[in-house]
Amino acid sequence: MPITVEPSSLSLNDVHRLLKLQEEPIGLFTDFLTLDPLTDFEPQDLLKIRNDLRRYLAAGKISEGLVKFLTLAPLMRAAGFYDIPIRLTMEDVIAIAIEDEDTSIRGRMDILAVNNAQALTAPPFWILVIETKNSSVDVFEGLPQLLTYAFKSLEQQTSVWGLVTNGRNYLFVYLRQGNPPVYQLMPEVSLINTDESIQLLQVMKAICQLENFQGGKNE
Repeated sequence: MPITVEPSSLSLNDVHRLLKLQEEPIGLFTDFLTLDPLTDFEPQDLLKIRNDLRRYLAAGKISEGLVKFLTLAPLMRAAGFYDIPIRLTMEDVIAIAIEDEDTSIRGRMDILAVNNAQALTAPPFWILVIETKNSSVDVFEGLPQLLTYAFKSLEQQTSVWGLVTNGRNYLFVYLRQGNPPVYQLMPEVSLINTDESIQLLQVMKAICQLENFQGGKNE
């Protein structure tokens, strides 16, 4: 009888086995992205986001929904993800059939950013897949889910960026097609740390602004 599993129930070893994904050594953002300096006003926006996060953390655990509202929403707006031709969706269902096993994986992505400027006959290009956790959960616990969701895009494109966050910490991963398909983790960055928060926004802007979302260093 066919078995359907949820990504949240998978371990990292499960993901490696079922999806034939292989991890490569930790990479550098600058291997794939051009990180431009922030504008004069963007550090002020980051300070507001950090202060809001600190205030809520001081009161206790922050839920996944509030993580999206307090940190991801303003960060994504500052990075340009609200602008045309990008389209954001939430809670999209994905399904992956596992070859050679009577198993399928089915779940809902938290946030997906796609390029909405392609021809109607072409599948949308996935720019960034985001998995959120509450503030008390280590970001690595969300990695199996993130990898599963992001892996789905490799059916139609050569590479994709993913992000898992608990509001405080941000872990980016870069996946690309291959035999086997591979992924690289990037250095974890903290929104609480001033210098790392600057890099965080630089990375998000760079992912958002990748040339045609297919060319340049992302290829």
